[in-house]
Amino acid sequence: MTSKKRYQEAYVWVWLPGEVEPVVAGRLARDGKNLVFNYGRSYLARSNKLAIYTPELPLQSGVLPLLTGLQIPSCLRDASPDAWGRRVLMHKYALDKNASDLDELTCMLESGSNRIGALDFQQSATEYSPRLSEGVTLEQLQESTEKVSQGLPLSPELAIVLQHGTAIGGARPKAIIETNDRQYVAKFSLSTDLYNVVKAEYIAMRLAKIVGLSVAHVELKTALKRDVLLIERFDRIKGDNGWQRKLMVSALTILELDEMMARYASYEDLAELIRQRFTQPDDALRELFGRIVFNILCGNTDDHARNHAAFWDGKHLTLTPAYDICPQSRAGNEASQAMKIHGENNLSKLKVILASAASYKLTAKQAQEIIDQQIAAIQGNWNAVCDEAMLSKLERTMFWERQFMNPFAFE
Repeated sequence: MTSKKRYQEAYVWVWLPGEVEPVVAGRLARDGKNLVFNYGRSYLARSNKLAIYTPELPLQSGVLPLLTGLQIPSCLRDASPDAWGRRVLMHKYALDKNASDLDELTCMLESGSNRIGALDFQQSATEYSPRLSEGVTLEQLQESTEKVSQGLPLSPELAIVLQHGTAIGGARPKAIIETNDRQYVAKFSLSTDLYNVVKAEYIAMRLAKIVGLSVAHVELKTALKRDVLLIERFDRIKGDNGWQRKLMVSALTILELDEMMARYASYEDLAELIRQRFTQPDDALRELFGRIVFNILCGNTDDHARNHAAFWDGKHLTLTPAYDICPQSRAGNEASQAMKIHGENNLSKLKVILASAASYKLTAKQAQEIIDQQIAAIQGNWNAVCDEAMLSKLERTMFWERQFMNPFAFE
């Protein structure tokens, strides 16, 4: 950013299914306090066009009205930086007196281009110029994230390195790692962590896989003697000619909410929309029920609506693998999930999710069987997974019956 003048518009580029190069889809522009979108005529004329997300941005000409209560199309906000990315951008420009305000368009246009899903934002409608950095090591990323967390200045080289993570959602420090045939989201440890957050998430993700949930593949690495979690990306496909990208929307978008309205997010409402809009809805409902049960059992209370997502193929939604299953620190036993589970109740108790079994087309017996199976699988595989993570005896004691299998869940 070199001017105090704020950005007035951004062009939205999209990777269509099977393609390795993006095309411009339309323009996002200021309208008072709002940001509104319209498709380009060239995009609407394409034979292979698809709506970025039909319930919000249907394929039609002209400026598209925002859904009630929104200031920006939520499906576009899904591709914008989240807490960590915004923190990096604020750190990067903190000493630049000419920097513009860190508003939504600035976040979109200044963050990295290898973002979640199949969208990117550009200043040009005719020339695509990705904001990427090459040859990044885990050690460089670990060093740069630690400096940002401590408020220390970054060298120009580290500032470029950290650009990798600015477009990825979530509050924890993270970045993109690419190998010949795979891409990963890397999550880093911080010196300020009160417990091993990275290993806790690894254990939760591995146990989630073992209990039978559809979960992103994870690996544990080290950099500068700190643990790093690698989560394989499921929104990328390596083709013969390059990387293909898969369109995604968050549950927050599916529920037609934004961050200010996230407290109204409800699993039962999401289940109803799964019945109406998803491929294989019965399987998706059973999977979602299982994920809620597992969140309760492993102490992941950060299950807000941006931590659930679906692939979008232009017509239907399909549940993505689970991600961001992060057991949270808790002082006592009582805890609440980030989304309402049954009616207005969001207490982290198995009896609460059991009471809503019918919303997932499950009988009380089927729901109880899922709960019993998960409890047995967690108990039976706990030590083996902790051994994988090389967890110390003290760390195991800290996690067991605190985050994992807390007695409050069984009350």
